[in-house]
Amino acid sequence: MDRVASRLEARVLRAKGKTYTEINNILGLDVPKGTMASWCQGVKLPDSYWKRLDKINKYNYLKARKAAWKANKQKRERLLVQLTQNNEILNNKIKDLYVLKAILAVLYLGEGAKWKSHRGLMLGSSDPDIINLYVKLLQACYGIKPEQLKCRISYRADQNIKSLEKFWSKIVGIPLSNFYKTIPDPRTVGKITKNKEYKGVCVLTCAGTHIQLELEAIPKIILKGR
Repeated sequence: MDRVASRLEARVLRAKGKTYTEINNILGLDVPKGTMASWCQGVKLPDSYWKRLDKINKYNYLKARKAAWKANKQKRERLLVQLTQNNEILNNKIKDLYVLKAILAVLYLGEGAKWKSHRGLMLGSSDPDIINLYVKLLQACYGIKPEQLKCRISYRADQNIKSLEKFWSKIVGIPLSNFYKTIPDPRTVGKITKNKEYKGVCVLTCAGTHIQLELEAIPKIILKGR
């Protein structure tokens, strides 16, 4: 197809509401948009063109956004793998009892109940990793086994407490007989839980006021040593 014929065909397609990219694809051309615009100068576009163009732009935006999200996710995953590999050496470095106690104390500082408000150990979280880490550190530092812990679940009205107890029992290793009976948060009655991954807040308790006081003292020791 010669240049004159291409130009005429392009004008016909443009009058039908085709975009410059679509015209190039249909005619098998690779004409720059600026050149295509000059070819189609003065062509009257159909009324439906602008609505269609808006739809195409929205589609392309969502497509680009999805691609960017996927690329960022892959980038984060690669970074996480690299960071994990860089810190594998910690497995051999943090077996010291005092290091483990320091980690447990910082965890308890953020998530645990303080001595002035509660006597004995109590920590609650909706994050299974935090709960699992806490249980493992309690056993490593003080010999407190999962079977010695009591548990209650703070949950929403539309959730099944038996299912939640089974979930946390598997995560923590606490027998179901160690779970306190609880009632759902009355503020959630009639409200749907949108986050399907939410398994309530797992609250662990056990005797050990002296341990609680020690865990509260360790961060203060760290601060003094700055």
